[in-house]
This record gives sequence, structure tokens and C-alpha cells, in this order.
Amino acid sequence: MLAAMPALSTPPLLVIAHRGASGERPEHTLEAYRLAIAQGADFIEPDLVPTRDGVLVVRHENALSGSTDVADRPEFADRKVRKQIDGVWIEDWFAEDFTLAEIRRLRARETRPDVRPANTAFDGRFGIPTFDEVIALAKAEGERLGRSIGVYPETKHPTFFLHEGRHRDGTPIAMDTSAMLVDALVAQGFTDPARVFIQSFEIDNLRRLRHTLMPQAGVELPLVLLLGDTSGRSDPAMTNFGQPYDLVWLASRGDDLTARYGALVAAVPGLGATTHYGDLVTPAALAALRSDVDGLGPWTASLVQATPAPAGAADPRPRLGAAVAPWLAEARRLGFAVHAYTVRAEAPYRFVDADGREQAPEALVRLLADAGVTGVFADQPGLAAGVRDARVRESTATSR
Repeated sequence: MLAAMPALSTPPLLVIAHRGASGERPEHTLEAYRLAIAQGADFIEPDLVPTRDGVLVVRHENALSGSTDVADRPEFADRKVRKQIDGVWIEDWFAEDFTLAEIRRLRARETRPDVRPANTAFDGRFGIPTFDEVIALAKAEGERLGRSIGVYPETKHPTFFLHEGRHRDGTPIAMDTSAMLVDALVAQGFTDPARVFIQSFEIDNLRRLRHTLMPQAGVELPLVLLLGDTSGRSDPAMTNFGQPYDLVWLASRGDDLTARYGALVAAVPGLGATTHYGDLVTPAALAALRSDVDGLGPWTASLVQATPAPAGAADPRPRLGAAVAPWLAEARRLGFAVHAYTVRAEAPYRFVDADGREQAPEALVRLLADAGVTGVFADQPGLAAGVRDARVRESTATSR
């Protein structure tokens, strides 16, 4: 039985604050979330990783140096270690090697200082919140403003944390962050399916959530499969963005994929270590996924079928395709919610058309909504909310 879905027609487009108002404050801070809510976001998005003592904290990655001042703290110099995360080797400081008390000593930093230099003025001013604190903020702001504020958590690297990963001392991490997420929502009484989406780039943990973890907890919440690069161009030796890592890892172990993935095995020929996200948006794959997930979260560049700039082009930004990906119509026909990520206002993140003309972010939001997308992740949620509200006004005027 599928989880109850939020009403997607009012408002016609959900605005999801990507890591908070991350275009205007350091990402994944309470201040970024608070600003996003003030700008009209329907949902705020916390990415979740665990601490050594089993607390979910909010970071886009378990590697900490890009978003905190950990590298400047001599007391943690010996925590730096090399780990393989979803097939890619990284040398850094990792959240799972710090207790919550130690994480509390770190301060947030702007992750894109070259593009967002104004945000660096906030470096060092904000701490690293726990998932519980984000839920508490959504509750408090919703009550204060008299409107529903949703939370859209993502389980980061669930296969790594549960099965593959190790602490710096070599002991297995063995933390089921999907179960921890459900436990936190239940403990906080935040289980209204109109106020929660759970997202993941992996399929296995979404299926466990749907068929085991949520039934055990007595809750039904909508689940969203995030889709990375569907073009097939991503090199798995360089990035984990092209494939669901759970498939890579489980196939390498010789696990029974039919038991893990059900009807998807028959729908995707050769399902396994070489399967990429493009294989999951065929009509057969979408139909198989519909029994497991309620929504899809496509990368905007893939959804608009953007292509790399031609060799030697003066403008290196991707070129818009002639149309949105054809699978979108089939996904909507099957009843999937489709929430595209990420709209960013800064010039380096904008697409250009075949004639080299830059597309405004507002135009991208409208393009996506007109194509049938039901929600957008935005680093500047106020921008997306403005488009959403204008569409509501236009719809109201037309219906009179």
C-alpha cells in the first residue's frame, strides 16, 4: 500500500529549500532553514549523517572539511583519514568519527566561497544542527506562522553506514540511518505524511523503509528516489553520481537481487553493478518502482536533457536540450510526484540555449512546472516561491 501523498495541486508547485536558503546562508544551518521558511518554502531539506555516538546531524556529506572549520582545529588534526565512500576515495575528517559533543565545537562555513563570497561573512557564526533541532524548528515556525512547514530528509550513503563503512579505528560503523530517521520522526511526533518526504539516491534502503521499517513503526510516509546523472556519461571511477551505490555493492557481494529489488530485477535487464540511473526511467522500470516509491527526484540537468558546451565554446555552461526528458510524462501518468533539483540563481549554474543565451532561474522554474514537475529544490527558495505564487495568481485569475 502506497503512502498517502500530500495534496500537490495547492500550491501547484512545492518549493523545497535545498539545504535551507543555502544561496544566502551557509548550508544546513538553523539560520539557513529559518531564512528559507521566511521566504515561503514549503519544505526544508536536511541531509543526514551519524555521529560516532549515534546521533543524526545535518551535513550534505560525512566529510566535514568543506562545510566546517574542522581543518583549522589542531585538537582534531589526528582525525583526518582516507576512506572509500561509495567507491570514491576521499581523505578528510568524517562525522562518524566525532561524538556529538565534538561536532558541537565545529562551526559552519560557506561551501562555495568562490561563487557566494557574501556568504563567507557568516563563516564561524553558526553551529551544526541535529535532525531533532531541524524538526523542532519546523514545528515552531509552523505554529508561529500558522502554516505547515514540511521536512524533507535525505539519508546520505546508507549502504556505507550500515554495511561497508568503518570508523577510523577500523571498527564497523554498522548504523542503520534509515531506521534512525524513522525513530527520530516518531519520537518527535512528526509523522504527518503531508509534512514529510524521505529521499535517497539508493533503492535498497527505500524498499526497506517501505516494506519493513515504516510498517514496524506504524507510519506511512512518502518516499522519493533521487536520480543522479541519467545520461550514462558519469565515470564511476571519478564520481558516484551516475549509479545507485547499493546496486554496485550488493551485486559485488553476490546478494540475491530479486529478494532485494523485487519486480525491478525483471524490469531492468542486467540489473546490477553496471546499472545507471538512466536504466531506471524506462517505462518498465518506472512501473516496477511505483510499488516502492511515491516520487522521483531528478537532477535538473538530466531532466532538461542538457549537454556539455561544445569544445572551444566561449561559454562553458551546459546547453539546454530541445525538450524535457520524455520519461517525465510517463512518470506523471503513473502518479509519481516529481521534484527536480537544484535551481540556483548564480550565473555559473545557469543553462544557456543553443544560441548561447543565458536562461534566468525563474524561467527554469516555470519551464519545469509547465512540463509537469510538481516541486523544485532551490538554493534561493524565495525565487522559486515567487514563481509559485505568481502561478497561483494566474490560475485564480483564469478560473474567474
